Amino acid sequence: MISIIVAIDQHNAIGKQGDLLCHLPNDLKHFKTITSGHTVIMGKRTYFSLPVHPLPNRRNIVITDIEGEHIEGAETAYSIQQAVEMTNPDEENFVIGGGMVYKQFMDNDGLLTDKLYITHIHHTWDDADTFFPEIKPTVWQKISEQEQSADDKNPYNHTFTEYTKL
Repeated sequence: MISIIVAIDQHNAIGKQGDLLCHLPNDLKHFKTITSGHTVIMGKRTYFSLPVHPLPNRRNIVITDIEGEHIEGAETAYSIQQAVEMTNPDEENFVIGGGMVYKQFMDNDGLLTDKLYITHIHHTWDDADTFFPEIKPTVWQKISEQEQSADDKNPYNHTFTEYTKL
């Protein structure tokens, strides 16, 4: 099973200048809770942007298009298809970014993807430069949502939402 986990703003923005849009401790805790003990798949830029790499208590698969490149601390895949083949189909595996990796997993109406864990941030960043593909209501069904209010540590209201394929 392949799942995607991502935080997006109201226009599907996910990042700017190689970084996250904002710091939401609630979302980071949510991410850690959901992905711990599982395989995570990401692009090379995402891997090296992490504050700690490899992510602890997870199997890290990094996709690179440089044949023969080895990423220290992670398993290396040279295509989206190879990354999928490296996963255990009996377990939930998570795609964690970046933009181009998300796009490829969402192509063809999410052909390779079974579930979405989306943190909807109730804000818009005009300077964002990286976006998540459209979540089409003809393909994805919302199965749960949990609203989170802004507080002294989390500057924006946000909602944890799960979708499955119709």
